[in-house]
Amino acid sequence: MKKVLFICSTGGHLEEMLTLRPLFSKYKSIFVTENNVRGKQLNLDIPVYFVRFGTRRHLLAYLFIFSWNIVKEFFIFLRFMPDVVITTGAHTSVPMVYFAKLFKKKVVYIESVARVHSKSFTGKLIEKKVDKLIVQWKEMEDVYENGEYHGQLL
Repeated sequence: MKKVLFICSTGGHLEEMLTLRPLFSKYKSIFVTENNVRGKQLNLDIPVYFVRFGTRRHLLAYLFIFSWNIVKEFFIFLRFMPDVVITTGAHTSVPMVYFAKLFKKKVVYIESVARVHSKSFTGKLIEKKVDKLIVQWKEMEDVYENGEYHGQLL
């Protein structure tokens, strides 16, 4: 059975990821998100791992939190060693994408439904690393060279 690691930040990214819930039980899966009120409310039938919540609005603190999350995500990745990483973004998922590529694993990135005409910061950072880039608006196929439109998650 394929091993799939689902990872996303909280907020809209988490809500979009949760629409993929039927996939969680089709594979040996784990879920990684940020440790905040919404994250703690998750009631999933798969293991859930938390990384620290951080925001770029508090840059100095964010740099420490992001650095800590990189280390923690590396150990989560090594412990689970997924075949595929699926993410809806944002910053929490970037290190995991790079770990997946380092170990020659597949990555699926689903760009936020909030992005209609331009790339997200996360998208700019990882678009060349992902194996499949899914956009949620037809117009976004012109923005991302390899973007594939299959409809919206929400």
